[in-house]
Amino acid sequence: MWPDYYAISFRNPRTNALEGVDIELAGAFAADLGVALEFVETSFPRFIEDLLADRCDIGMFAIGATPARAEKVSFSQPYLRSGIYAVTTKTNAHIRRWADMDQEGNVVVVQSGTFMDGYARSAMTRARIVAVARPQEREEEVQAGRADAFLTDYPYGQRMLAFHPWAQLIVPDQPVQPTPYAYAVAPGDEAWLARVNAFVAAIKADGRLAAAAERYKLSPIIARD
Repeated sequence: MWPDYYAISFRNPRTNALEGVDIELAGAFAADLGVALEFVETSFPRFIEDLLADRCDIGMFAIGATPARAEKVSFSQPYLRSGIYAVTTKTNAHIRRWADMDQEGNVVVVQSGTFMDGYARSAMTRARIVAVARPQEREEEVQAGRADAFLTDYPYGQRMLAFHPWAQLIVPDQPVQPTPYAYAVAPGDEAWLARVNAFVAAIKADGRLAAAAERYKLSPIIARD
């Protein structure tokens, strides 16, 4: 899990406790399996390496199931789905809607290794794209005025609104690159992947996914297929 993913797998700075949809669902999965649960901290740039090196058995932190990642790991059936959003400041007069971002002179920040990084480099031709390592660097660059906006997903966008009064969420007129979020496992163990998929099917059917998503205000991005 990545401990900085708001509403997904988030270490609350006020309590130091882990919370979020996938913290709850990881506990539910461990209970279903009858095993003890151990959280291993990782990140988007590093989780594939951690899975392949057997440092953990499963990635459970709303991982975007992109084709590039699917070449290296196996994904479960999706349980969430999010498009791309942008965050700017309330005082930025140049960016008030999605079409305003990809303009000459604008700087758009992305986190390296995320699907927003790939999207920005292929879809944005006029703005300058800057990739940073830490997710917080995106907001630091925007708040400091070194960048105009950063790209993120629905959960992190909600974090920005919850914690930063200066933040303005830019919602595209039409969904931009909706991406399925799934659990990831090392390739080659079909029985383990089948068991993970059985868990995903079960939490959709018995309401555990819907209940957890509602608690963390993520109901709009549940993958219901």
